[in-house]
Amino acid sequence: MRIISGNHKGYRLNPPHLDPTRPTTDFAKEGLFNVINNYFNYENIVMLDLFGGTGGISFEFASRGCTDITTVEMHKQCVDFIRKTSATLKLQGHNVIQGDVFTFIENAYRKYDFIFAGPPYPLPTLATIPDKIFEHNLIDGKGWFIMEHNPKHNFESHPHFWKTRNYGTTIFTTFVNDPANY
Repeated sequence: MRIISGNHKGYRLNPPHLDPTRPTTDFAKEGLFNVINNYFNYENIVMLDLFGGTGGISFEFASRGCTDITTVEMHKQCVDFIRKTSATLKLQGHNVIQGDVFTFIENAYRKYDFIFAGPPYPLPTLATIPDKIFEHNLIDGKGWFIMEHNPKHNFESHPHFWKTRNYGTTIFTTFVNDPANY
């Protein structure tokens, strides 16, 4: 695993074996960011990374200039790794929260320009995550919510569905406030 672009391009993320993480592959991450790069100015966005795992997505945003990042992860080993790596990279504005994602969503007090969720694929409540994000009005204006999932889930009938990108068994579904305006 490495940071694929930006100020920290090429930096190798060498986390210890962290159960139950499933880091996004470099191939899928590169495809995802090829799309995101066309829509966002990283320096001006507020980003939320849910189910942060090893922090790979947060580190990609930071490497590209994002300075307002919140990463939520419940497993202490993962949180420790993310905090250590963030300190090593001297990242500005990276807030790492150890806690349950659903509790965080319920108590969130701000909106985000970009939300990424990479939940464990066998999570029984995975399909409820988009509803929770929009019930709590967490997406600001023309912001995006992208969820990583496997082919067992299909969100094309969700009222906030915009599009899906498929990278083998890794699928990124993008949700927006008003799909008709995209």
